[in-house]
Amino acid sequence: MNIGFCGTGRMGAAMCLHLMENKNKLTVWNRTARKAKPVVNAGATLVKTPAGLFAENDIVINIVIDDKAAKAVYEGRDGLLSANLKGKLVVEMSTLMPDTTKALEAKVRAKGGTFLECPVGGSVAPARSGNLLGMAGGSPAAYKRALPVLETLCRRVDRVGTVGAGTAMKLAINLPLLTYFEALGEALAITEKAGVKRSLAADILADSSGAAKVAPARIPWIIDAIGGKIPKEVGFDIAGAAKDATLMSKLARQFGIDVPAINATKRAYVEAASGPWGGRDFGLLSAWRVLQSKKRKKGPVKPRTR
Repeated sequence: MNIGFCGTGRMGAAMCLHLMENKNKLTVWNRTARKAKPVVNAGATLVKTPAGLFAENDIVINIVIDDKAAKAVYEGRDGLLSANLKGKLVVEMSTLMPDTTKALEAKVRAKGGTFLECPVGGSVAPARSGNLLGMAGGSPAAYKRALPVLETLCRRVDRVGTVGAGTAMKLAINLPLLTYFEALGEALAITEKAGVKRSLAADILADSSGAAKVAPARIPWIIDAIGGKIPKEVGFDIAGAAKDATLMSKLARQFGIDVPAINATKRAYVEAASGPWGGRDFGLLSAWRVLQSKKRKKGPVKPRTR
């Protein structure tokens, strides 16, 4: 299959490489062309504009960092919406606000195209091996048309509703995940203060009933980071997690529901992302929390007053 692909960052590049290994021909575009080099070296063709992706492809996938970047890809000069979209399918895989994907769908349909959102759960390693979790929002026809590509990229893909439902589902699955690493950091801070051997505390926490599925693989990174050895591996960075947590809080306000856990977690990710930790793996928020606790002076923490 011939596929156009917008966005060759860590996730995008991993997805592109997997698609090409499964006998798909790719045409790619990235805002910074040099960052597309690994994908081009593997056989993809680089074009100069997002609109250029439609020249030889009936399906184009977009995956970028946030709503602002997505809007630029669609609405900017020579963006996706400037192309002839009649008969074309756009699959939006970025994690965005539902209002954004709904607006993009309307604009694609107005140009004669078809739109499907399908943000994914998983980081670089599952993207590289085709083991992502896909949450599609759109019409049954759009979903059926995109399914062969989505099934190549995902171990499981579901149509969860119309456009907007997919992005809401993606934020929902990330909410307990992000909250977990803040909670794990707090737990490790307590064991540090109590004098429990760090490696033993980590091993028990990873083996406990409260451990998340991703914990065993990342806890060794966290322990290294607490000790000053920062792992270079990044599946999903703290800055991206801060963005997602902010979207979760914003969506909850729109829905009129209380989300105190993610609101508290968001503050931690945003604070950590403001410094050198922003580009580090999101699981290392636990290490950041422990190191923050070491900076605190001894004595009981005074409760906040309203």
